[in-house]
Amino acid sequence: MTATAHVTDCSVTNCSFNDHTECNAGAITVAGGENHAACATFIDIGVHGGLPKVLAGVGACQRAECLHNDHLMCQAPAVHVGPGADNADCLTYAHR
Repeated sequence: MTATAHVTDCSVTNCSFNDHTECNAGAITVAGGENHAACATFIDIGVHGGLPKVLAGVGACQRAECLHNDHLMCQAPAVHVGPGADNADCLTYAHR
């Protein structure tokens, strides 16, 4: 098991952690409901946040039914975040 999957890109431009399609949060949490995985770290307050020159990983994944989930850790080779059912969804999510 690797430490964490990396957020390769994020197309949610109104997220405070988005910096030119790169996520600058220290880590994201994937939440949501079955058959839907939302980025629970999404925040839209008009202020840029995050850490400079940091690319986020997935700190925790609450979608236990996701194919990439191993003990609540994401094992996907890359994570893509973008608009979906919510403003920011984990587009890499795959139901087992």
